[in-house]
Amino acid sequence: MDTTVANTSAENKRWGGGTEPLKASYGKMMMWFFLASDSLTFSGFLAAYGFSRFKFADSWPIADDVFTHVPFIHGNYPMIFVAFMTFILIMSSVTMVLAVDAGHHMNKAKVSLYMFLTVLGGFVFLSSQAWEWSTFIKGDYGAVGTHGGNILHFVDAGGNRVALKDFAIGEPSERTQHMNKNGLWFTSEKALTSFTYDEVVAGFKANPNILIRTTYTGEDGHKTILSRSESIKELDTKGKNVVEGANLIQNEYGAPLFANYFFFITGFHGFHVSIGVLLNIIIFFNVLGGTYERRGSYEMVEKVGLYWHFVDLVWVFVFTFFYLV
Repeated sequence: MDTTVANTSAENKRWGGGTEPLKASYGKMMMWFFLASDSLTFSGFLAAYGFSRFKFADSWPIADDVFTHVPFIHGNYPMIFVAFMTFILIMSSVTMVLAVDAGHHMNKAKVSLYMFLTVLGGFVFLSSQAWEWSTFIKGDYGAVGTHGGNILHFVDAGGNRVALKDFAIGEPSERTQHMNKNGLWFTSEKALTSFTYDEVVAGFKANPNILIRTTYTGEDGHKTILSRSESIKELDTKGKNVVEGANLIQNEYGAPLFANYFFFITGFHGFHVSIGVLLNIIIFFNVLGGTYERRGSYEMVEKVGLYWHFVDLVWVFVFTFFYLV
């Protein structure tokens, strides 16, 4: 009887915290379990993306052609802004490490400072991601969609993208978007593009220096550029509509599946970052209020730090899959 009571007491002590199991408290163990399950979720998403990426490798968008924008700077700067976002998120992990270390030394002032910098880094990353989404959705150059679902880009003799606004011939006609409030109540058209398909074709034929680049990759690893005669034939026989920006149906950069994965996976990661920022804000104000000083432990900072490091690590994989491969 005494032995049973002793064993029960030992079990309660083990799972109530202390030094076991794995010399971690119950709270830290549960955080590790959550992160392990969440890592499997992200792994499944990235594995699905990788499968689609290599299955449709010949028509998949090239990241250097898609992510070329930098706020307040005009020009083509591939991957610069994405690298900046990655740097900010990694540095926020550094400040989190410093906050945890300061907590181990019961240094309230330093914990407050480093938690504030971590929250600031999270806000900068989320703001940058929101801007990147807006430019991705809005588009920059525009393209033409075909009846087969492919995308045709317009380029100059040097292979550089040419925007529709630079050559399309606007016709003096009034276009009205059909909405369910001013037509059939159950029908609504998509947003009108800047130019009609006929205006784009007319402008293309009036500019002999412009060619068409398909979304298919040639043996040299670059997208195939058609000759002038082939370009005109491609437009006349396969062209269908004007595509501007990216959504879940059409994507001016290439395969619609790329946009679907981009919105879902980066959005899912952005949701995790948002939750992390919210948790960090709560911890920050608890630190200022002296909550952990009174408890005699800053373990909550360490628990949230585990989550934040996980979010940063996941972004490294997302960055690799979407922007580097």
